[in-house]
Amino acid sequence: MADRLPRPHRDDVRIALGGLLGGLFLWGVGLTTRPADDALVLWHGYGVVLVPLMVTAGCELLRRVRPRTALLVGIAALTADTVTRGSVATIVMFTDLVYAAVLYGTPASARRIPWITGLLTVVGTVVPVAVWRRPETLLIGLGVGLVGLAPAATAWVVRNHRDTAAAERLRAEQTALLAEIDRSQAVTAERARMARELHDMVANHLSAIAIHSTAALSLDDPGTSKEALGVIRENSVAGLAEMRRLIGILRDDSDEHEPSAAPTLDGLNALVEGARTNGLDVGLAALAPGDALPAPVELAAYRIVQESLTNALKHAGPGRVTVALARRDGSLTVRVTSPYGDRDGPRAPGSGAGLVGMRERVALLRGTFEAGPEDAPGPAGSADSPGSADSPGPSGSSGSPGGKVWTVRATLPITQAGDAGRPSPGGTE
Repeated sequence: MADRLPRPHRDDVRIALGGLLGGLFLWGVGLTTRPADDALVLWHGYGVVLVPLMVTAGCELLRRVRPRTALLVGIAALTADTVTRGSVATIVMFTDLVYAAVLYGTPASARRIPWITGLLTVVGTVVPVAVWRRPETLLIGLGVGLVGLAPAATAWVVRNHRDTAAAERLRAEQTALLAEIDRSQAVTAERARMARELHDMVANHLSAIAIHSTAALSLDDPGTSKEALGVIRENSVAGLAEMRRLIGILRDDSDEHEPSAAPTLDGLNALVEGARTNGLDVGLAALAPGDALPAPVELAAYRIVQESLTNALKHAGPGRVTVALARRDGSLTVRVTSPYGDRDGPRAPGSGAGLVGMRERVALLRGTFEAGPEDAPGPAGSADSPGSADSPGPSGSSGSPGGKVWTVRATLPITQAGDAGRPSPGGTE
């Protein structure tokens, strides 16, 4: 079944009706393009002018929905008009058909029609001059150019502007879409960063609160319960302070709180002392004073140690926890070992988010991260071995069944920008 002819656009209906009424008016007052005695006029009947006029007006209904068909039929109507007394309305409507064929037609038609009309204009100018050798014949080429080339060239310019505008709109929509995707990714990344910061800052204090509150509930000794309550209060106050600091940073657009939000390795001693207060036996082998590191590396190392001590407080068996930091070959190695095995007493719940957060921090710095049980280390001999920690006791004694320890090891690359570093705490080495 043949496709139904699309409904003409209402603007095209108005154009066709206006052209037809204008042509009828000119016909009514007797205005034509050629006199009746013109040698080119084959049909001298006055009413014959109406046939090309009506056909061209009908083609105007198709100027937008079938532009090429309308132009081909319009060419036939214009040819018939040239051998009658002619109507200006027919010629004007034909120029509109040429314009519409270029503007609304296929890209191939839009490219070819201007070239064809240009060639016809040249031929209509050169051939009459060569045949009749009279200056007046130049008007033939001018007429062909006005009827064919001028509307085709105008439509080509308009079409190019429209295509350019459509391309710019598409590019703007794609840019807006990419910006929205980037914004969503940035929001997701910021949420993940905030989640890591909140977890690392508060989890240590809450874990200590959970351990000591469980111990206080399970023991009848008033002295032990009072000591546990004191530890609970200290960790509660510290946890609230950390949370207020983070919330203050989120609410404040200034950079006044940035130093408190980015701890450095200078705070490891205080972190270890807090872990000892919570009941862990911790040994620390830190870097030498004044060993400059980039701020992101220091923050990641601090958070890894903090989360490792939190996990040791919640899950480690009885024994010694060692923290060792070593700098070699353009990287910082952080190693935390804790006894691996069943522990006596209460155990705080864990969701595994700590290991995920540590792994994400290391991945952001393009480092390597490992965590899992392994055999207890031997005697001290390397700079980053647990035996180099700053407390007495045998390095190989883990206090865990089977000589197993849980080891967290992270290697963080140090960039060249970080080698410039910040000045040493005392300003001199």
